Amino acid sequence: MHTITHAVLMGLAGFGVFVVGYYALISVGYLFLHVLALFELREDVKESRWDPPFRKFSSPFYPGIGIVVPAYNEEATIVESVRSMLSLNYPETEVVVVNDGSTDATLDRLREQFDLEAIDAEIPFDVPAEEIHGVYRSTTDEKLLVVDKDNGGKSDALNAGIWLTDMPLFCAVDADTIIDRDALLQIVTPFLKEPTTAVASGGVIRVANDCTVEDGIVTDVSLPKTGLPGLQVMEYLRAFYSGRLGLNRINGLILISGAFGLFQTETVREIGGYRHDTITEDFDIVVRLHKHLTEQDREYTVDFVPEPVAWTEVPSSRRVLSRQRRRWYRGMMETVVTNRKMLFNRAYGRVGTVVMPFFVAAETLGPLIEGLGYVVLPVAWYFGALDVTFVLMFFLLTTGYGVFLSWFGVFSEVWSFNRYDSPWQVLRLLWYGVLENFGYRQWKTIVAWRGLIEYLRGVETWGVMERSGFAGEEE
Repeated sequence: MHTITHAVLMGLAGFGVFVVGYYALISVGYLFLHVLALFELREDVKESRWDPPFRKFSSPFYPGIGIVVPAYNEEATIVESVRSMLSLNYPETEVVVVNDGSTDATLDRLREQFDLEAIDAEIPFDVPAEEIHGVYRSTTDEKLLVVDKDNGGKSDALNAGIWLTDMPLFCAVDADTIIDRDALLQIVTPFLKEPTTAVASGGVIRVANDCTVEDGIVTDVSLPKTGLPGLQVMEYLRAFYSGRLGLNRINGLILISGAFGLFQTETVREIGGYRHDTITEDFDIVVRLHKHLTEQDREYTVDFVPEPVAWTEVPSSRRVLSRQRRRWYRGMMETVVTNRKMLFNRAYGRVGTVVMPFFVAAETLGPLIEGLGYVVLPVAWYFGALDVTFVLMFFLLTTGYGVFLSWFGVFSEVWSFNRYDSPWQVLRLLWYGVLENFGYRQWKTIVAWRGLIEYLRGVETWGVMERSGFAGEEE
């Protein structure tokens, strides 16, 4: 019995040392990424403040963009979102709304507001999507095309829109998204600078909860009044202004948000469009583009542009947020496992040797190991297997360092584009940066473990995102 007890204590001590060492390495990686992001942001801010000597709409070189909007049961936000997209400043656009077999009044609201008329559209025979029942054009704005089809999921709906648009570029946008007026002019920048190599670019996603939206435009930027959406504001700032900017600095961006991303239409068609058997199509499509283009030995770029902004409604209840994050985790696991041959593979360049291994260590395994650490380290200390120093160091590397990274995100926001411009808003953001690391962060590790269990059980359900609509929109 004594031997078993000793072995258990040694195991606890060994795991505790491993967890502390693991998070020390992860923290170094995050610090490096955030420093890179700072240099990248400095250059982007300088460039955005430079006024070009030509008017944007006078240039003949802007490629046409098809804005593809998959919509399933989006009656609460679909009208404001479409209005926003139709009013975007860009020389040539087509808004393609794909009604993915909605069971609510999504299609009815589109008919009522935009006076849709059925057209005899030529549907490609090879479109990788469920049956298309009808194609409609708005009689009040010919830029709006609505596709009505059987339900097949978000990837299926995106494919229908991609194969029906004639534009050289397409912008994948969630139906609950409001896009800033000049966002397309900004997100297309990589395609203007490198027209032969740019294949994808992404912009910033911000939280729209409690912001005022009028005629498809965010007219008043406010922080959410309730805590849970407020904590997500902090998450989004950190993810976009630190994580993705840092990866962009080393040409290693592997994720473009499904809520707002711009892609070369023909290249996405080359790889068969979006996969139907994935629930995080935004992550999967970018990784597959990297894989395909590297294997084809083609020069290409995938870029992140921090100035264009899209606004989205985030979950306001813990139940809905948990469902969303479990789905994200299952999709992340599925994409990593599917593309595992890229890990540590020099044939895939920096993405295979550096970016994906770090992503797996920090984002896939990190929450699981952190969750175990919150349980095992205090137990190991209680039974005398570990000194309290290890426990304190672990909490410093997770919660303490988490506050630092959150405040780094706030600093980047204030220093750069400063959409939250009042001192009171900045103070609230700093408070959210503290608050999210005490309780919320630990809850997310539980959600990650639940997501892993669901993945191992083969759960594939999407889950329902409950929306209340944007403040200021018509009832």
